Amino acid sequence: MEQLLDLYGFASVVLHAAELVARTALLGGVVFWTLLAVPLGRLLPPGDAARLRSIGRATVVWSALATLGATLGLTGLDLAALSATLDSSFLDLLGADFVRAAAVAAAAILLLLVLALGPAALGPARRWGLLTAGLALLLGATAGSHAVARTEGRAMLLAATGLHQLGAAFWIGGLPALLASLRLSPASARLVGQRYSHFAAAGVGLILLGIAGYWVGYIGSVEAVYGTAYGAMSATKAVMLAMLLTLGGSNWLLLHRLRASEGGLLRVRRFVEAEIILGIAVLAVAASLTSVPPAADLPDDRVTWGEIAERFTPAWPRFESPSHADLAIPALQSQLDAEWQQRQAAEAAKPQAFTPGEGLLPPRNAQDIAWSEYNHHWAGVMVLLVGLAALLDATGRVRLARHWPLVFIGLAGFIFLRSDPEAWPLGEIGLLDSLRDPEVVQHKLAGLLVVGFAVVEWWVRLGRITGRARFVFPSAMVAGGVLLLAHTHAISNVRDALLVELSHLPLAVLAVVGGAARFTELRGPAEMARVARWVWPVCLVLIGLLLILYREA
Repeated sequence: MEQLLDLYGFASVVLHAAELVARTALLGGVVFWTLLAVPLGRLLPPGDAARLRSIGRATVVWSALATLGATLGLTGLDLAALSATLDSSFLDLLGADFVRAAAVAAAAILLLLVLALGPAALGPARRWGLLTAGLALLLGATAGSHAVARTEGRAMLLAATGLHQLGAAFWIGGLPALLASLRLSPASARLVGQRYSHFAAAGVGLILLGIAGYWVGYIGSVEAVYGTAYGAMSATKAVMLAMLLTLGGSNWLLLHRLRASEGGLLRVRRFVEAEIILGIAVLAVAASLTSVPPAADLPDDRVTWGEIAERFTPAWPRFESPSHADLAIPALQSQLDAEWQQRQAAEAAKPQAFTPGEGLLPPRNAQDIAWSEYNHHWAGVMVLLVGLAALLDATGRVRLARHWPLVFIGLAGFIFLRSDPEAWPLGEIGLLDSLRDPEVVQHKLAGLLVVGFAVVEWWVRLGRITGRARFVFPSAMVAGGVLLLAHTHAISNVRDALLVELSHLPLAVLAVVGGAARFTELRGPAEMARVARWVWPVCLVLIGLLLILYREA
């Protein structure tokens, strides 16, 4: 149970991200089915109209199942953590507000699921029932947001939250259904896309209204954008929102102004796929924001622009490793081991983290910083080499360059050995004990992830894999970026943690963009693949350079 409490922060944010993605798809599916597929079906050929309604129904069913599972999992995790913290039984905690809110959400999801299990054709009663249940789910989610805890401007912030989430449902949530609908006959697919673009435009307007409310209630100044974790994450969302608007604008032109053709619809599908990937990343950032206080609540403990400029001033990389024995973390561990001999085992085993993002950062010295910078800089060199080799491979003139994925094997070994000096195999903490730390877990998972996609991508380059396994590498890039965005935030030592975070956010965005570009290269069409072939290696080069320039002091 103590290990669960230590991992609670990381697990809760990841589960919340999954729940947010599934809920957005569910609400978007309801909108697509009831407000687009049913009315538009009267203008389409009977076969396409039936398929369109079936797409809407399937989207609601599967996203409802996913939302229900994520909601129950997140609530169960919260109950387990609270039960262990208060030493109370589950039955004693069933009256908690978050349990009641989860019960309301689960009831709305079940109602949506029951209503969706009928025929794909909707009568007025089922149609209004779906819309009402979707509205109840939206209101329940809004009631569990940051806005409820505000003492000032609560009504405005609740409205902003509701509008923001509704806008995400109208635009991002309906994209999976739109993607499936683009496989209808060209004329029908074009008509569906044109009609959906109006829903997406309305969603963008609602999102912008929500952002305006968030700015007034949660941020309030330019200094809060770069000086707090909430502001930095919000700025990252804004950057990805701009990318989404670019993709959406491209689709608008293809659907409304350019000539309809199979090639044009294929380009639309690829842009929609990229929108879905970026949309998931945006929702991961939104989930991460739940683990950090709004910027308006931190008026004093902010990072200044001068500190950011000093930290990000380029310096020569550190390629010499400090001695392991000089690190503060192993020294601290030795001290704790000695003290343990004089204390009771139960006292020494007390967990440190109980809520998302909370925990005590261990003391660090110059050697610790040198160790971390050394790791980042050498990792950057390897990623830079991968990116440059991939660029050579894109030219088709250097046959040896196709083996570039093997460089990732060395990176995986480096991560496994060097990422956590206090843990096995270099430190005194055993492997199982070290897995109580969310950061260690993420590092080990990253190492395994790197090995997996490196081997598969190498086989792709050798022509041994031609099926869906080709997508392992871009999927790993996207997953790595999303996990880097969906992280917890330290409550102690906020300033140092934020300066580190500011260097990691662009890495995550580049990983997501690179993964989306690699997907496009693999899936075509040829004119888009030719451009995408150069985009994702450039993203890797930029990631490598950012890692080489990484500093912690």
